[in-house]
Formats: sequence, structure tokens, C-alpha cells
Amino acid sequence: MIGAVVLAAGRSRRMGACKTLLPVGGVPMITRLVRALAECAVSEIRVVAAADAPAIAAALEGLPARLVRNPDPDSAMLDSVRCGLRALPAACQAALIVPGDQARLAPDIIRPLLAAFAQGSHGLVVPLCRGRRGHPLLVARRHFAETLTGLDDTGLRGLLRRHPEDVREVPVEHPGVLDDVDTPEDYQRLRERG
Repeated sequence: MIGAVVLAAGRSRRMGACKTLLPVGGVPMITRLVRALAECAVSEIRVVAAADAPAIAAALEGLPARLVRNPDPDSAMLDSVRCGLRALPAACQAALIVPGDQARLAPDIIRPLLAAFAQGSHGLVVPLCRGRRGHPLLVARRHFAETLTGLDDTGLRGLLRRHPEDVREVPVEHPGVLDDVDTPEDYQRLRERG
């Protein structure tokens, strides 16, 4: 069983509005993202939210995802990752860690990551596009404890640096794995790409 932790607890200060609720193709980013994960048979989806939790919960209505609250909206992203990992059932062998602003994340991007995990022995699976590592990152359960108790100074990048032998890079052609929507200009570019 594979789970997903969708990170939607940031304050979106540079955007000026909750970016995960902004529409892309007429649908809130967070809704598109959860639909894509569900289509890939990711069975346990946890969406970590903070100040905007009620509005995000409304955007998730009818979808197979559970909202998890991060009690501190000013905390680091790693704290939201930890909230989501703690909320996953013990039966989850791994978790996809997914930034909530990856509106172009589609099943044809997610499935190769899941297949690479299922077919190999690597515990950290990351998409590689144009020579750059992107998101989502798939983390095997054997790395959960370290993520929950360490990495305070490095975040998930530190996990990849500490365990290079356990990293599998999966070539992906779609630049959506590199999306980072932080400002109104980023959002405009995203909308133009479709």
C-alpha cells in the first residue's frame, strides 16, 4: 500500500492567496492533484493544511483524501511532512511527498515512480527532468523514522544526501515535476502552460 502526503499548509505569503485553491483549468490545484493521485491507486491520501484548512476541506469534498491539520502554519515544510507521515496507516510501505502546488502532476508522471519502487529495492525514488530532481519524492517506510526525528537542518534534501545508494532517479519528460508556484507571476506562467 502506498500513501501520499500532500503539503498544503503554507501561508502563500508571496502569492497573496491560498495557492492550492487557485484554479487551473477551472479546478482548484489541490483538487486536480488529489484526483491524479487517486487515479494511480494511491490508497491513503493525507492533505496537510493549516490556516486554510476549512476551504481546502471543501475543495476535497467527495475525494478519497483525509485532511490533517498542521497546528503551526508558520512551521517549516518538514513539520507538515511529519504531520502527514504520522497520519498514514502502518500498512503503508511508502509515501509520496507531494507539494500542493504541483497542479500539472498527472498519472503518467506518478505511475513510473510507483513502478520503480515496486520493481526495485530503492527506498527513495525521485523524478529527474532536464538534469534536475523534482517532485514528488517517494519515501519508503524504512526512512520514516529518520524523517520524523531528524533532518531539521536539511529537510528532505538531506535524506537524499545521506542515502545516495538508496536513491533511484526516474527520468521524466514532463516539466511539471519542476513546478514551483509561489508568486502571481509563477501562477500566470502555470495557467499559460495549461
